[in-house]
Amino acid sequence: MHGLGNDFVILDGRDGGLSLSAGDVRAISARQRGVGCDQLIVLEPARNELADVFMRIYNPDGSESGACGNATRCVASLLMAEQDVTEVIVETISGLLDCENVGDGLYSVDMGLARLDWRDLPLSHACDTDNLPIEIGPLKNPVGVNMGNPHAVFMVADANAIDLNTFGPLIEHDQLFPERTNVEAVEVLANDRIRMRVWERGAGITQACGSGACAALVATARRGLTGRKADVVLDGGILTIEWMADNNVLMTGPVATSFRGQIDPSLLGSKP
Repeated sequence: MHGLGNDFVILDGRDGGLSLSAGDVRAISARQRGVGCDQLIVLEPARNELADVFMRIYNPDGSESGACGNATRCVASLLMAEQDVTEVIVETISGLLDCENVGDGLYSVDMGLARLDWRDLPLSHACDTDNLPIEIGPLKNPVGVNMGNPHAVFMVADANAIDLNTFGPLIEHDQLFPERTNVEAVEVLANDRIRMRVWERGAGITQACGSGACAALVATARRGLTGRKADVVLDGGILTIEWMADNNVLMTGPVATSFRGQIDPSLLGSKP
């Protein structure tokens, strides 16, 4: 499935019989020799009695992520169709996410609180998260936001002109971010419209990033550059993001199914 070109392999492990090594994840995620995806998602039995499913998120390098907004919409759409309902709760390692089918092929996810303290990002030392002390190439003084995973949001004059292939990995692995970070280049187009490109931690450049779009809107609103609701224009399409009065962030966008199938056993059993 994909959300605005941010694509996922979604495996159903709710029977408890699926166990993947980091090597398995890398093999399945590889676009040349595996299925290919930005993230690999495994559905597991819910831990919390309020939730309909537990969603485990893996990056293509085999590491685990705490949030993925586009994947959450995809998983929510599957569960809603399966149960013939319009609302479900998806559980991740970062918490419970309320999801709703709002019609016209669009799904909304309450991505939870935007966490803004330096300890929550986390950072290697205390500093102002509205102006992080980092400058690499044309990117400097980003806003730090945690949306279940860490983000460094850089304001730029032209998002398309930023060489994320060069600067993204340098910022991702900067010593300021002990758990690495996602990197967003954001151009404000209007009070209710922003352009964003993203380098995802453990995945590289992707067509869209739901949690990144949430972080981008929070960052521009904190700087007084936009209101608390805006359309975020990504390489793969548009997400509507609202930083609500309770400080939770609501993300709305479409989903799509590319194909269904079975994983060939030869892809599994890789080295750790």
